[in-house]
Parts: sequence; C-alpha cells; structure tokens
Amino acid sequence: MSTNDLRAPELYINRELSWLEFNDRVLREGLAEELPLLERAKFLSIVSSNLDEFFMIRVAGLMQQRAAGLRRKDRSGLTAGQQIEQISKRVRRMVAEQTGGIAQVLGQLRQHGLVLLEEPEWTPAQRQFLREHFSRELLPVLTPLAVQALDPAPLLPGLQLHVAVVLGIKQADPSSRIVVVPQPGQWARLLTVPGEGGLNLVRLESVIAANIDLLFPGEEVQGTGVFRITRDADVAVHDDEGGDLLHAMEEAVLARRRRAAVRLEISAETDQRIKRWLPEWLGLANESVYEIGGMLDATLLMDLAGRRGFDGLKVTEWSPQPPQDLFGAEELWSAIRDHDVLLCHPYESFEPVVQLLREAAEDPGVLAIKQVLYRTSGDSPIIWALERAAKNGKQVTVLLELRARFDETRNVGWARRLEDAGCHVIYGIAGFKTHAKALLIVRREGGRIRRYVHLSTGNYNDRTARLYSDIGLLSADRALGVDVAAFFNLLTGASEVVGWSHLTIAPIELRQRFLDLFDREIQASTLETPGLIMAKVNSLQDAGICRALYRASQAGVQVLLNVRGICCLRPGVKGVSDTIEVRSIVDRYLEHARIFYFRNGGHEEMYLGSADWMARNLDKRLEIFFPVRSAALIRRLSGILETYFADNVKARRLLPDGTYERVRGKGAPVRAQEKLYLDAVEAARAAKTPATRFRPLTRPEE
Repeated sequence: MSTNDLRAPELYINRELSWLEFNDRVLREGLAEELPLLERAKFLSIVSSNLDEFFMIRVAGLMQQRAAGLRRKDRSGLTAGQQIEQISKRVRRMVAEQTGGIAQVLGQLRQHGLVLLEEPEWTPAQRQFLREHFSRELLPVLTPLAVQALDPAPLLPGLQLHVAVVLGIKQADPSSRIVVVPQPGQWARLLTVPGEGGLNLVRLESVIAANIDLLFPGEEVQGTGVFRITRDADVAVHDDEGGDLLHAMEEAVLARRRRAAVRLEISAETDQRIKRWLPEWLGLANESVYEIGGMLDATLLMDLAGRRGFDGLKVTEWSPQPPQDLFGAEELWSAIRDHDVLLCHPYESFEPVVQLLREAAEDPGVLAIKQVLYRTSGDSPIIWALERAAKNGKQVTVLLELRARFDETRNVGWARRLEDAGCHVIYGIAGFKTHAKALLIVRREGGRIRRYVHLSTGNYNDRTARLYSDIGLLSADRALGVDVAAFFNLLTGASEVVGWSHLTIAPIELRQRFLDLFDREIQASTLETPGLIMAKVNSLQDAGICRALYRASQAGVQVLLNVRGICCLRPGVKGVSDTIEVRSIVDRYLEHARIFYFRNGGHEEMYLGSADWMARNLDKRLEIFFPVRSAALIRRLSGILETYFADNVKARRLLPDGTYERVRGKGAPVRAQEKLYLDAVEAARAAKTPATRFRPLTRPEE
C-alpha cells in the first residue's frame, strides 16, 4: 500500500466494529474486580442498554441495506452483509463475557445480603408467597395472545419481556400450541420475597413463568421460555417540505412499534419448540438470534445498583464543587461581565447555568432569552425558568429539537408546554438537526443593551450534568454576543448566513475550518518545533478528517487524540500515522466534552464545540465551534487535556488492528477523572481559606 493512498480501506476501522470495541471497554469496567460490586453492576447494565440502541439503529440500518440488495462497501471495505456477520460474532463473545460477569457479581452480592434468587432456589414458603401474589396482583392483568391463531398477528412490542408457553389439552389431543404472555410494563421487575439473610429479590418474568398454569385452567403447560425482541427504530422523518413536524414526530414514534424485528434474545432453557418457532415467526435468521444463558435484559442491574442501604458496595460520591471562576462573586451578572467563566462539569456545579436562567426570568432588566434545547431532564428547571420568563413578559425563543433520538416524546411535550406559557418555539430546521448548545440573554443595563451568552459541549440537562464530563463557557464578550445573536437570527429565519467573528457553524463552514486549522499546523511545524494537535471528542468517523490527520502526521505533526467511542482512524501505521496516538477513557463519568488545541507555532489556540468528528455533525447538523480567548482559561484547558493524556489507570490505547490495550505508564498512577475532581475540591477549599498576608520587616527607625 502506498503511503500516498490515504483512501485505502486498510487505513480505516469499520465504524460498527469500532463502536463494539467501545462497548467492550464499558464491559471491562463491569468485569473489573477492583471496583465496588454495585458499580460493576452499573457498567454491566450499560453494556445492555448500549447494545439495545446499537441494534435498533445501526444494525437495523445495515439490515435495510442488505434487504435492498445494496453491495456498496463502507470506507473499511465491508459490505452491509459482511458487517452484520462480523457484528454477530463479536456480540456473541461480548454477551458471553457479560453473562459470566453478571453471574460473578450476583454471586458476590449474596455475601453482602443482596440476593437475587433463581426459581430453583425458592423455598416452599417463597413459592407459596409468590403464587398468592401472582393470583392476586398479576393474574387479572396478564393478557395471553394466541399468536399462532390470530390473523393479523398481534404486535409484540420491542424491548419488552414476553413469556412464551407451550400448551396442550390434558389427557387428550397430544398436539400443542404456543401462546405468548407479555410482561406488564407497569410492574416493578424485581419483587421482594420473605427470606433469611438480607434482601431477597426475584425477577417478575420468573414469577410469571413459574405460575403460568393458573392462567390456563384445563390445559397442560408443556414448556415455557422468556424472550425479548429488538425492533428497527431507524425511522426517517421527512421534514424538508415543512409541514407539521410536531405531528410527524408523534407518527414516527408510533411507527417504531410496528417496525421489523432485528434481534431476538431468548433464554437458553426455553422449550425447543419455542426456539424453533419464534425466529421463523419473526422472520429472523440465526445470526440475529441470541440465546442467553443467564438474565435477559441486564438493564435490570441498574435497579440493583441504585438500591438504598448498600452504600459500602458503591463508589464514594463526588459532589459537584463551586466553579472556581466564580469564587468570591457576589452576583452572576457582574462576575460574567468581569471575566469569562469556565464551567467544568460534573466536577463543578451546573447550578450557575440554572441560576442564571432563574434570575433572568425575574430580572426586570432582562428583555429576551433565546436558547437551543436538544435534551433536557424530565423535571427540568430549565423549562420552568423559560416558562416563568415568558409569563413575566420577556421575549422567549426556544429551538427545541424534536428529532433528538429517543427523546422525541419528551421534547414534543416540552414544546407544547413552552408554547402554552407564551414562548416562541421552533421545532427545528428543515433538513438538519440542531445540535448546538447555546443560550443568549439580552439585558438592559444603565441605558445600554448587553448580551450574556452560555456556550457548551453538553446539553441543558441538570441530571446528566452530574454524570457527563462537559465544558461550558459564560461570557459577556461583545463580539461573541453579536455572533450568538446572529446565530439565533439564522435559526429563526430572520437572516441569511453571515460572517461570524468568533463562531464557526456547521454545516456551513466547520468542516473547512478544521481542515484549515490542520493545514496551518502543518505549515507551522518544523523539525525543531513540531506541530501539535490535541483533541478530545466522542467519536472520529469522518473520512475527510481522518485523511487530514494522516497528512498532518506525515508532515511530522504530533497528534494526540482522546476519543471516547468510535474511532475509524488507524494510529501507528508506518508512513501514515506514526505520530498519531489515540486513547480512550471509560470511568464513572461519561466523557462528553469536545476540546481542540493547536500549538500554532507557539501562538496557542483552544476551541470548544458541540460537534464530533462525524460526517453527520459536520454535514447534517447545526453545530457551534467557538474559541476560548482568555490566556488563563487556555492554560486551564491545556492542563485538562494533559491530565487526560497522562491517565495510566483508566486509559486504553488504540492499536493499529482496531483493538485496545490498557495504558501502563511509569511513575505514580494518574486517574484523570479522579484528579480533575480532587483539583476542583482543592480549589474550593483554597477559596474558603483566608489569604495569608505577609508583613515585610523594615529597619527600625533610629
């Protein structure tokens, strides 16, 4: 392969297989014996929830391509069919390891009094208790479906557990039929049962399967099995011609329930007749059927991880600290006017953002609030503040992105609430998702208008701000405020594309901006002082970005990448990517910040943004990329990046073959997330300590 052929498939890792390697890194945390048991349970649960979305979207899309007869190869040279085959093999290995890890964690939890009982372990007293509970609470609710006899066949919802039953007539016809009983979604999946030695729990599906005979008096239960279907959720919403997007999103959410099955999970002990019939009934090949030797739908483990009374089995809480750039501030407005404020979540509190909106809602000087909302929490204080502001007569404009995947229903509800409060709501931009994170507050101060802005790498979600690692910037910089105002005017259709002083917007110019920054670094690089690019992103998939980074490496630029998830670039390829290193960190917080550093011949530049290096972010979404201009904040962000690249506890290094190995550095252990938290704690502690004043000794007067 020529080192000039930067389009060669050998230089690219398949996107889906790279994502599975990310989920494997999540699994490694679930298998890590040094972690507390309930922290391991949390990660083992996340493995399953991640796989659910992966199959609903990514595998579903590949199956659509294969069904359409498309033979087009991806950047790595694989057809859709080849990808599905490799995914199936990789997922089976992953699920087998996950199942073993779950068994180990559950076994050790028993020693601490948290017991999840399997059906063969139930005592006679527990069986009687559960049978009475079934008769009293479950039996009136369960609905058996004669799926083989009904035409059209009933719809079995995706991601819901079902108990399949093989029935025969007692002492009569030996023929059998299969009936499916959906597990009620309104019931807690874990039931507490009386027993000795701590908290004894059983799974609802086990209770239903063990007592299913009560649902079919006069018939013989010949066999049972528990299964779960994953359906295609990759529903397109055609919005280019306008129309009622709110109604279209509601229709799209409903359509997901009727989509084709893409995966069948079935318990290994299921009756063979059910195992033979179900895949055929669903139209699934063997590659899409996964027999599980343990618990189906391991997202249940998140319930265990959140149980009260077992704090010794969890990680010690890291409470968000006061932001160091706000130490000593008497009020937010004056602090932001005085200097740009960097917020590093979740180590520093998200509360200043919420407080700013609450104060703006009540402040008589505030004239307008404009905000982009992509995802927010279920009981969002952000929504409350925006409603309050509108009711107080302020001009409130909200772009609420209805197409935020799997948050569509919630966002439709928020849109209606905000409109009812008097807010002007925009549902999105035709043809593009709006993924930018931006807030603009217009305030009258002493006869003049001032703009306050908040730009961020993360969503306006007070809950995920405690779980995701993100960076936000509060500023009253005039030029930045003008740019953000122009951005909102663009969103509302009040202006055409303009030239921005500080912002770079996707899909208008962000791709080219990155390419220009890479080329500039190449031009500034010398043998004595090689160029340096440091970046922290969630995903790197875009082929154009990969090629540009390869060219930078060939020119001698050092490229340090911290990529949480997908990375399609191959580092360490001789003559192509010798100077590129890719690391990934999976720890207690989800790494979500996008940070970009360029040495620029000694004139360092630092940027933050909402976009990853994905084709969808650069070409199909409205994103914001913005500079950090304060020298103090550049130093602080540089220190954060250096901390990530110094991690030798949780970091893993991407190898040229697409696999990852744990980073084993010399010297003292460095765990990036722990260090960033301790730095925040130390900064807060130092701010509370009175400054020591030194009195110089002077020569006594004669």
